[in-house]
Amino acid sequence: MRARAQALGFDACRIVSPDALPEARARLDAWLAAGAHGTMNWMADKAERRAAPKSLWPEVRSIVMLGMNYGPDTDPLANLDRPAHATISVYARHRDYHDVIKGKLKLLAGWLVAAAPERPDVKVFVDTAPVMEKPLAAAAGLGWQGKHTNLVSRDFGSWLFLGSIFTTLDLVPDAPEPDRCGSCRACQDVCPTGAFPAPYRLDARRCISYLTIEHAGPIDPSFRKALGNRIYGCDDCLAVCPWNKFAAVGREAKLAARDDLTAPALADLVRLDEPGFRNLFAGGPIKRIGHARFLRNVLIAVGNSNDLGLVPAVRDRLVHVSPLVRGAAVWALGQLLGQDEARRIGAEVRRMETDPNVRAEWEFA
Repeated sequence: MRARAQALGFDACRIVSPDALPEARARLDAWLAAGAHGTMNWMADKAERRAAPKSLWPEVRSIVMLGMNYGPDTDPLANLDRPAHATISVYARHRDYHDVIKGKLKLLAGWLVAAAPERPDVKVFVDTAPVMEKPLAAAAGLGWQGKHTNLVSRDFGSWLFLGSIFTTLDLVPDAPEPDRCGSCRACQDVCPTGAFPAPYRLDARRCISYLTIEHAGPIDPSFRKALGNRIYGCDDCLAVCPWNKFAAVGREAKLAARDDLTAPALADLVRLDEPGFRNLFAGGPIKRIGHARFLRNVLIAVGNSNDLGLVPAVRDRLVHVSPLVRGAAVWALGQLLGQDEARRIGAEVRRMETDPNVRAEWEFA
């Protein structure tokens, strides 16, 4: 099976028992009780099924955990020093990995059914069902969960997409990988927003990936400067991991970064209308956050850019149909021009504003 998985483009393939995570429910419950999941209510709604694979599918006897390397060919953090350009998380610079991996999982699952005399049942999952992929991958030996809670591999560093095949077959489980983080705390120290209150604990409410992707409302002003030019996700804690010295560039062409998404100019992104947004990000994960949330993120990056040439584009967004966009535009204008000048040139728009959140942004422009 490992040879077949590799031929399909997977870089790691190991087996785990569905009963391998006896402590998962207690850890998940404590994390949810602390409110660290933010507004991701779907985490709490399906907590029971998420913590126990047999609650998701009682017939499962074995789980095949797959990893696909998506290692970048350039330094993921280099673009942070170019404030006129947007930084997009490595995983989102091309096709949506859910689509790419799910298709390959189905092919491997089909091969597994055909190869087994008992014709087992199978189900495939890739980050779209209540499956705790990272703990299962660690228990299967693909790597270990680092202090940033992400999977770390001795062979691929931080850059593995995960998928799983649940099956009724009885397969021999592999041994887990021991934790090899040691005393290192690079991932914790680099986080711009302090999203790791302790090793192996993530407070999603402070995480830039959560704030720019999952969070639907205005981003807390206390985090906006820390976002810098990050408009979708954040790779900081992944990129600084010392185990990346063993990482290799990903071999799946559909996941390789597109040139136009490696360092797109904020001047172009802030002017995108909705059809242009959909066209630019067709087939990729960014499209799922929607045009308004995307512009919110871009406008925060614009506010951090110190580029006065973007003021006209920001002024155009002061009258956008979405209050989420208008509020971000007010903040960006205040950052670029200062409070008094922002209020002066936006006086008429400010008088017409009815949304309470946007009016509050004007108060502290």
